[in-house]
Amino acid sequence: MKVSVLASGSKGNSTYIETLHHKFLVDLGTTSTYVEKKLKELEIDPKEIEGIFLTHTHVDHISGLRVFIKRYHPELYVSQIMYDELVKTYPDFSYTIIDKYFELDSFHITVFKTSHDVDDSNGYLFEENHSSIVYITDTGYLNKKYFNMLTNRSIYIMESNHDINLLMNGSYPYHLKQRILGDRGHLSNVDSSYYLSKLIGKNTEKIILIHLSEENNDAKIAYDTCVEKINDQVPVIISTQKEQTELVEV
Repeated sequence: MKVSVLASGSKGNSTYIETLHHKFLVDLGTTSTYVEKKLKELEIDPKEIEGIFLTHTHVDHISGLRVFIKRYHPELYVSQIMYDELVKTYPDFSYTIIDKYFELDSFHITVFKTSHDVDDSNGYLFEENHSSIVYITDTGYLNKKYFNMLTNRSIYIMESNHDINLLMNGSYPYHLKQRILGDRGHLSNVDSSYYLSKLIGKNTEKIILIHLSEENNDAKIAYDTCVEKINDQVPVIISTQKEQTELVEV
């Protein structure tokens, strides 16, 4: 499998995943034009994107869907609750409802629930042959019942949204700070690095930190917090809002 985070942050999120026979996106929360440009920089024709897995329906994860769907007609992989939300404003799209487990040829997808202030939100475990990608974003915590399933995977793409000190001393109103810190908010750098320290194993090749807040985080702080907690066992990549990461292959 190959993966590149095309954009990640408070202004929009999208990730490219390639398997032996398929090419997908996870979320499309920036403009369709931006995603098309970044795909072409990776020498990927946007017409080849056959499906989009949605983590949830907040605008920074779906804002480019309408134009991309109209141009390229990908399948949307969503929960029933997400579909019920989307169909109100996206009346004509092809979709597949996925709940717990789904497969396409040698590509296996396991859905697990995250905790965010939206009616439904998903994390994903993508597997093909002996490689795997864990995708976790926009959640206040990770339920321990998923630890066994998510342990010792090849790549972890994990939210590291905020530094608690920067958030608490920043300009956000108190109620918004409490929302971000809550069980249905976002993972802090400390939260993210804690979970990663429990999950990584000898098969882990890369960690990609995503959804860093431009106002309440700093790339160096996020990186240092993670590296210190995992004892520098695994290379860590920091994703950004306007540049895609390298195309990582496992």
